[in-house]
Amino acid sequence: MSASPQLNDDAQTLSITEVSHRTGLSAHTLRYYDKAGLVQAVRRSPVGVRRYATADMDWLAFLMRLRDTGMSIADMKLFAELRRAGDESIAARLELLSDHRKVVDQRLRILRSSMRALDKKIAHYRALLEDR
Repeated sequence: MSASPQLNDDAQTLSITEVSHRTGLSAHTLRYYDKAGLVQAVRRSPVGVRRYATADMDWLAFLMRLRDTGMSIADMKLFAELRRAGDESIAARLELLSDHRKVVDQRLRILRSSMRALDKKIAHYRALLEDR
């Protein structure tokens, strides 16, 4: 991986600690995302400290959505690589996200069904308590 570009204006960026507090991601996870290529090279201050810009924060928010919906790290890496490839990868990105959406939709159907079963069981036990 090539060296990260340097920043001279820390006022418009956030430190890894600030990003960690805002996102809930640990500094360790943020460093891992950087090293794994999930985020494009985070810019550095003149002394080498990671500084996250607004675009980095927006991308992290999207990565968190992918993670929250169960996308694997491998697929997240693939998506990040496709994103870096530019416009020629739009169709591939669309396909990856569409396929992932189908998986999420299936998981939601399963969760809704499970929720209905839980609701029935809860109602059953409430009725048993009321009958006492």
